[in-house]
Parts: sequence; structure tokens; C-alpha cells
Amino acid sequence: MIGAIVPAHDEEALIGRALKALQVAAEHPDLQGEEVRILVVLDSCGDRTGEVARAFGVQCLTVDARNVGFARAAGAKTLIEQGARWLAFTDADSVVAPCWFARQLALRSEAVCGVVEIDDWAGFTHEERAAYEGGYNDSDNHRHIHGANLGVSAIAYQQAGGFPNLCTREDVAFVDRLCALGMRIAWTNTVRVVTSARQDGRAPDGFSAHMGRLRSA
Repeated sequence: MIGAIVPAHDEEALIGRALKALQVAAEHPDLQGEEVRILVVLDSCGDRTGEVARAFGVQCLTVDARNVGFARAAGAKTLIEQGARWLAFTDADSVVAPCWFARQLALRSEAVCGVVEIDDWAGFTHEERAAYEGGYNDSDNHRHIHGANLGVSAIAYQQAGGFPNLCTREDVAFVDRLCALGMRIAWTNTVRVVTSARQDGRAPDGFSAHMGRLRSA
């Protein structure tokens, strides 16, 4: 079984499209019918995120941590206990490609770090977009780390100790641990996710904060 973990804090406006894309990717023929179990971790939600998620028929786990590292780890623990051999992590404001799961597994690595592309540049100037794209390496052998586009075998995840309880940069800390252990990581641009360019993100120094810094540069 393949597990997909989506941490969510007040994401009722965006999580529907994220879950729809995951369900499409779960039906990719290259998976040969293997079950994909999607788990939304509802972290301190005060809106209709849970209602929207349950309408898609996915599994939900409620926590009250307001901490994305804790939420990712709680989701991973639940799915490993349910028998997941591979864990795929994305975010509620992101849309995975139809081949997302299939491509991760095809790379035959212990972990996969993919790339993200922005869904809508409205509100940014041409110069701000150019500054972002000039600093982003959308190619194989990049070294970007995105919690919105990360896969890892359950065995490697457990050997690395899982995600730390960090409210930001938990993905970087986790991948750093994988690297320190000598895990085989595929740094690829063939595993793709489209994400929002919002600046009011959920992690205090996450991708949204990076986008916000473009406006003040």
C-alpha cells in the first residue's frame, strides 16, 4: 500500500483540488492496482477543511499541534501502522501530477525530492517572477526540498527517525537526516507538483514566506 499524507490547517478553499489530483494519480495504470490511501491530517482546523476532505472519501486524522512537522509525522505513523510501504507527502495548496505516485516508485530510490511550479503569478511583477525563476533549478540533480513534493520508503523514513516536531523547515531537517544516513535520494524534475504562490502560508518560514520575500527584495 502507498500512503499519501496531506497536513492541513484551515485549508477549506484549496484542499478539494489537492485531493482530486491525488485521487487521479492514485488510478495511474503503472501502479497496477496497488492501493493508495490518502490521509488528511487536520491540524487545529477551525473551518470546513475536515468536511471538504471527508466528502472526498479520504481518511482524516485530527491533531491539535499547529505544527506541520508533528502533523506530517502523525500521518506517517498512522499509515505505516496500516501497512504503507511508501509515503508520499504533499500540501493542501498543491496539485500533484497524474503520474506522481507512479513516477516516484519507478525511480527505485529510498527517497524522492521533486520540484514545484507556481500555478498563478498574478500579483507579482515580471521582475519578481524572473528573480524566482532565476534562482530555481528546475532540472534533474537539483537540490530543492519541498514538503509539498517528497516521497520516501517506509523503511527509510523510520530509519531516519521521521519528521521532527518543527513548525517550519521540517522537510529540510528530515532530508538532511536522510542524506547523513547515506540514503539513495532521487533529486528529479520528473516528479512535479503545482503549488500556490500565496504569501499567507501556514508555516512561518516556509515556501509562502519565500514568495513573500520576493515582494520585499
